[in-house]
Amino acid sequence: MAMPMPLLVNCTGCQTPLQVPPGASSIRCALCGAISHIAAPRGTDPPHGYHQQRYQPSAPPSPAPSPQHYSPAPPPSQGRKKAVICGISYKYSRHELKGCLNDANCMKFLLINKFKFPEASILMLTEQRDPLRIPTKHNMRMALFWLVQGCQPGDSLVFHYSGHGSQQRNLSGDEVDGYDETILPLDFETQGMIVDDEINATIVRPLPRGVRLHAIIDACHSGTVLDLPFLCRLNRSGQYVWEDHRPRSGTWKGTNGGEAISFSGCDDNQTSADTSALSRITSTGAMTYCFIQAIEKGAGTTYGSLLNSMRNTIRETGAGTGGGPVTSLITMLLTGGSYSGGLTQEPQLTSTEPFEIHSKPFYL
Repeated sequence: MAMPMPLLVNCTGCQTPLQVPPGASSIRCALCGAISHIAAPRGTDPPHGYHQQRYQPSAPPSPAPSPQHYSPAPPPSQGRKKAVICGISYKYSRHELKGCLNDANCMKFLLINKFKFPEASILMLTEQRDPLRIPTKHNMRMALFWLVQGCQPGDSLVFHYSGHGSQQRNLSGDEVDGYDETILPLDFETQGMIVDDEINATIVRPLPRGVRLHAIIDACHSGTVLDLPFLCRLNRSGQYVWEDHRPRSGTWKGTNGGEAISFSGCDDNQTSADTSALSRITSTGAMTYCFIQAIEKGAGTTYGSLLNSMRNTIRETGAGTGGGPVTSLITMLLTGGSYSGGLTQEPQLTSTEPFEIHSKPFYL
């Protein structure tokens, strides 16, 4: 027997689409905390402003609510810089990671102190912060909508993610390797993963001319997790070539005139380490640590110098010591949660358009 489709009602405080449990008379927003009372009888047709959606965790991700219906109040955007930082440790589960909270806090510190992002314009999603900001699939989707909401020429947007990454079979034919890349929300076991197609549609394609987006993705299988059209293949001597990853189907993966660039922890077929081998003090994501270190020591002047510095640090660490647990669900399951090899990952650079990596200045 078919179950009735649950309703989505816009939050009375911030207009976020909220899924209403059957029979509920009110619902609390996970982002702004406002309580919305459900006035319409459950048996009537939904009034204007309501949406319908069915969740099927085993199927491909359901279409996310339209971003034009989403304009949350907290945190307010100040100036022309906004960031979403997501660090998921999967605490108390067999998938637990040790360094992701450190990654999130360090990235926030870097954005505020080095790149002058207003603290109020940084939305943090971690398990150890406000319970209304935990990195569930719904909250992550809404945070990504918030990031691009109302962006204007001159804006600088950042999405940093540290957590598990994975892959799933692509059925549309728009992936070169036949697999979609995914990131794993805290509740992925019940709500499913967030697929690269959705990430691209949410924060890449809407970008208007004059808006810059940088993604820093510290996860396994993350080389093309934003589905950007071009991937930079860089060798140890500094020579590089841009690979064309535009779908053969003709599906548009670029922006609406803006610029999107992504640094990721490894290639699509590699894993990323969650390790103490780099800091010697505490666990971090290898990619996040190398990214911040490169900038702090002055190696982040161009995209080429930044990428080279990150790779050299990981290469030197991999040659000198063993790594730690890897941020891949598949590998965690196969190894029982640990990995004893050295760091073999290679950070990747992808973009909506090819550019000269050794001369283009890096800035956020």
